[in-house]
Amino acid sequence: MKAWQVQDWCAARAMQLTEMPVPEPGPGQALVKVHTAALNFFDNLMIGGKYQVKPPRPFTPGCEIAGEVVAAGPGSDFRPGDRVASQPDWGAFAEYCLVRNAPTNRVPDGVPLEQAAAIPVVYPTAHIALQRRGQLREGEFVLVSAAAGGVGLAAIQLAKAWGGRPIALAGSEEKRRVCLENGAELALDYSDDAWIDAVREHTGGKGFDLLFDPVGGETFDRALKVIAFEGRAVIIGFAGGAIQQIASNRLLLKNASAVGAIWGRYLTEDPAFAHEVVADCFRLLAAGKIAPCVWRTYGLDEVPAALEALDTRKTYGKVMVRVGD
Repeated sequence: MKAWQVQDWCAARAMQLTEMPVPEPGPGQALVKVHTAALNFFDNLMIGGKYQVKPPRPFTPGCEIAGEVVAAGPGSDFRPGDRVASQPDWGAFAEYCLVRNAPTNRVPDGVPLEQAAAIPVVYPTAHIALQRRGQLREGEFVLVSAAAGGVGLAAIQLAKAWGGRPIALAGSEEKRRVCLENGAELALDYSDDAWIDAVREHTGGKGFDLLFDPVGGETFDRALKVIAFEGRAVIIGFAGGAIQQIASNRLLLKNASAVGAIWGRYLTEDPAFAHEVVADCFRLLAAGKIAPCVWRTYGLDEVPAALEALDTRKTYGKVMVRVGD
C-alpha cells in the first residue's frame, strides 16, 4: 500500500510517500480501506514533533478517516463490509489504516464517506464543549472564535441545531461570509476592537452566554469583557500560541465560569460516552441538521500541499484527502 511516512520530526514537505505492506489487524482492531481522510490543525504539530502525542518513528500521520472494513481481528466490533469512520491515533494518510473499537463508529446508510470522514474529531469536540462542558441552553448567545476553522464551523452548526444563537469571530471577509452561510447570525472581525461593542449591542447589552474558544491569548481576554451574567467560557485550545492568564476578577463580577474541553480524554476515560457523542453527531448529519463544510479535497499524493495550505490558515472548514474509491 501507499503511505506517507515521517522518518524524523520535519515539515510536511519533507515526508516521503512509500510502498509498505498492508498491516494485519490484531485483537480489537479492524483494517479499513481508506476512502477519505481529513486534516486537522494538530497534524502539522505531530509531524514536527511539537504535539503532546509523539508516535514512534517512522510513522504515518493523520488522525481522521472514513472507509470500509476489509478485515477484523478477534474482539473487533466490526466485520468486513462495514462502513466506518474513526479517529486513529495516527496512520490516516495511507491506503489502509488500523482502527480500534473505541474511537470508531459505523456510518449510517445514506451518509457519503467523504462527509463521514469530517465528523470524528471536530464535531465531537464541539459537541462536548457546547453541551457537556458549556451546558448550552436554547436561545443562548454563543461566541465562537476562529469560527471559520473546522471546529469553529462545527460549533456554529451544532449551536444552531440546538437552538443557540451563534456569533462568529473570523479574520477575513471570505471567512465571515462562510460563517454566516453555516448558521452564524452575526460575523465580526476579531482584529477590530469594535467587535466587543457589536456583541454587546447584538445581545441587547447583556453579552454572550457561552464562549467557544480554540484560540486563547488576547481573544479570550477580550471576550471576558462582554461575557454575560452566569456566562461560561469553554477553553478548547491555544491555536493563537499564547496561553492566557485568566482575569478571574471578570469571572467573579459576572458569576461566570471557565472550563476546559478536550475531546481526546473522553476516548480513554469514558469510551461509552465518547461513542454515543459520535453517534449523535452522525444522527444530526443524517437528519440534515449539520453538514461539514469542505474547503478543498486533495489526492493522496498531495498530502504535503494540503498540510501546508492548512498551516497558512488561509483555509476554512475541513481540508480533505480522497484516498480510494
